[in-house]
Amino acid sequence: MTLPLPTLNFSPWDIVLIVVVTLQATALAYMRQPRMKAFLLSLPLPFTIIALAMNRPIDATNVMGLVLLLLFTHAVRILHLNFRVPIIPTICLSAVGYAVIGSLAAPLLPKTGAAFWLAVAFTAALGLFLYLRMPERTEREYRTQLPVWVKLPIILLVVILLVLARNYMQGFATFFPMVGVIAVYESRYCLWTIGRQIPVMMFCMACLLSVVYLTQSQWGLPLALVAGWCVFLPVFGAFTIQMWSTRKLKTEQGFDPIGS
Repeated sequence: MTLPLPTLNFSPWDIVLIVVVTLQATALAYMRQPRMKAFLLSLPLPFTIIALAMNRPIDATNVMGLVLLLLFTHAVRILHLNFRVPIIPTICLSAVGYAVIGSLAAPLLPKTGAAFWLAVAFTAALGLFLYLRMPERTEREYRTQLPVWVKLPIILLVVILLVLARNYMQGFATFFPMVGVIAVYESRYCLWTIGRQIPVMMFCMACLLSVVYLTQSQWGLPLALVAGWCVFLPVFGAFTIQMWSTRKLKTEQGFDPIGS
């Protein structure tokens, strides 16, 4: 059986996606504090645009894309920090791994309601567990010194690759780490902080996806995504306030969480 070749026809949503990813990734690159990089990475703007562009119902593949995002982030951290693999080959290997696993797994995951809710329960529980198990660490601040014109071709290439691959990845494409590819490079000195943020995103996005799943058939996907964002923002805000207030308290007490 021969797979159809993907086309290079870009929809208006694809153009919006390029702009959104460019702005988000560029803002992240020029943030100095690790926690601000992690905060910007967590905003699911690319997911929203890709979901609208694909215009397919949210299902279990979207949820399990969060697990692949977790694997991508920690694969970069472990390969780069533990095995001393240079950061660019590490990112490329991890991104290819995401695409391959997502493409192979998408046809195998059932599109039933039971599969969706099992995926949501697993993803939310795993995210909360990892968040509680990963202590905060103080890591080096870093701000890119490169001009914007150097980063734009990289972001553009990643977006094009996603557009080409999304027909095979199905729902996994919504969480393909477009911003993440840039984020882990720009956050190569604070990969633990980035890795600790992904479980927060997993839990918050499980809430968003649940709302979208419950409302998409009655309201349509665009309004369902709006409703999902209305749930995501307060949950994500609560996590962020808790994380940042804990950090501030430890700093005021003279506690260095790097050895926690």
